[in-house]
Amino acid sequence: MINNEKIKALLRSSPDGTITAEQVTAAGLHRSVLQELVRDGAIYRFGRGLYIRSDVWEDDFYLLQRRYSRGIYSHDTALYLLGYSDRTPAQYTMTFPKGYNSPSLKQEHIIVKRVVPENYSFGVIELQSPCGNPIRVYDLERTLCDILRGSGSDVQIVGAAMKKYAVSREKDIHKLMRYAEQLRVKLKVLRYMEILL
Repeated sequence: MINNEKIKALLRSSPDGTITAEQVTAAGLHRSVLQELVRDGAIYRFGRGLYIRSDVWEDDFYLLQRRYSRGIYSHDTALYLLGYSDRTPAQYTMTFPKGYNSPSLKQEHIIVKRVVPENYSFGVIELQSPCGNPIRVYDLERTLCDILRGSGSDVQIVGAAMKKYAVSREKDIHKLMRYAEQLRVKLKVLRYMEILL
């Protein structure tokens, strides 16, 4: 009973309503107490080692990134989070460094992209998820380059995002061209910009 109270205190002190098996062990408790709380309905298991209070609104964007801390929201998902697409993604897209492999990634309902280490960390910004939690996303210029670089993005979404960017006051053409050069999509970006600017 004392163990349950300790875990409940940990959960109450958690600003996002989550608790990890690591935190429970660090508090000197046995992880089996987590299973008891799951059976009682006080918490539920989101993924390996990550538990959430049952009375908390589930923030998929935040929780997925908590579970896969190396994942950065990118492509169509980043466009949506940045306000450059009004289509809620049916599947979230996350980018990971090449070589990163988690067996559980295959079971998730996400689109996985991998990039070489030198192209992994540039253009990362922190945004608030729709539920107000901090998440990491590629910035707009990086996202535009990514969607032009790869395949699978809806042509209408790409076109609308590029048009919106072209008339935006916040656009940074120098940054866009620098990213385009690094990601080898400079010709595609130039083609769009010549038409739109």
